[in-house]
Amino acid sequence: MTIKTSEIFYSLQGEGQFAGIPSIFIRTFGCNFNCSGFGMPQGELSQERMAVDPKKYSKFEDLPLVATGCDSYGSWDPRFKHLSQDLEIDEIVEQVLKLLPESRFMQSNGNDVHLIITGGEPLLGWQKQYSALLKTLSLLGLKNLTFETNGTQALDTDLKKYLKEAPFKTTFSVSPKLKTSGHAFSEAIKPDVVKEYAETGNVFFKFVVSGEKEIIEVNQAVAAYQAAGIHSKVYLMPVGGLPQEYLLNKHIVSELCSQFGFYFSPRLQVELWGNEHGT
Repeated sequence: MTIKTSEIFYSLQGEGQFAGIPSIFIRTFGCNFNCSGFGMPQGELSQERMAVDPKKYSKFEDLPLVATGCDSYGSWDPRFKHLSQDLEIDEIVEQVLKLLPESRFMQSNGNDVHLIITGGEPLLGWQKQYSALLKTLSLLGLKNLTFETNGTQALDTDLKKYLKEAPFKTTFSVSPKLKTSGHAFSEAIKPDVVKEYAETGNVFFKFVVSGEKEIIEVNQAVAAYQAAGIHSKVYLMPVGGLPQEYLLNKHIVSELCSQFGFYFSPRLQVELWGNEHGT
C-alpha cells in the first residue's frame, strides 16, 4: 500500500486558519487542475514551468521556483513524476517520526504539531490509503489534521466514515479556483462536494486573489456554498509564489479584506523563506 509523495517536511503552517502553527506536511503527487493563470493578465496562461527541463533534476527540492502559474507544479506535472516517490505507509510514518519534535505530535509544553496533507490535490488518488496511514499516526498523539484541497473531489466512503470516528479533529482547507487560475467557475466550484467535507469535519475557504476584480467571483462562489448550507470562514490570500510578486499583492489584498469584510491569510512560507521547497 503506497502513496506517491513529492515531499515530507516540518515547518510552520503558512496559510489560513492555522497560520504559524508547527506542522508536518505530506505533499502527494497529482492534481486535476494546473492553475496556469495565476499571476498572469486576464485570459493568459503561464508557460513558465515548461521552460524547466525535467532531465536536469533528480530531486524534487532542486526544482526552480516560478513567479507565475502554480508554485507547486512539480507535485502534479507528469514531466516531473520521476521526482516523487512511491512510499509505503511504514516509510511515511518513519519519516514523520524523524521530523516530529519529541517524536510525537503532542509536545511536553502543551502545544500540538498539526498534520497537513497537501498536493497537488491530496483527495484525488490516495484516499483509500489514508485510513491506514492516519490510524498509525494517531498512535503518535495526532490531534489535528488538515487536508489542503481545491474542493472538487468527493470523499471515499470508507475514509469519510473513518474521519468521523477518528480520535483527532479534521479540517478541510478549501481553496476554490477562480477564473484567474485559468479554470472555469463550473469546474472549480462544487458546493455538493464541499458540503460532504462539512459533514465530516471543519471547513474554511481560502481564495487566491490579486485585486478587486476577483471579489465579484468570490462573492458568487461563497453564495453558492451558502446556498448548499455551508457557512464557513472565508480568507483572501495574495497571489504570488515568489516574494516580489507576493509583497506587491499583499497590501492590496489586505485592503480588500478590510473593505469587504473577509479574513486575510498571509503566505508565511513566502515571507519567511522565499517559498523554498520544504517550507
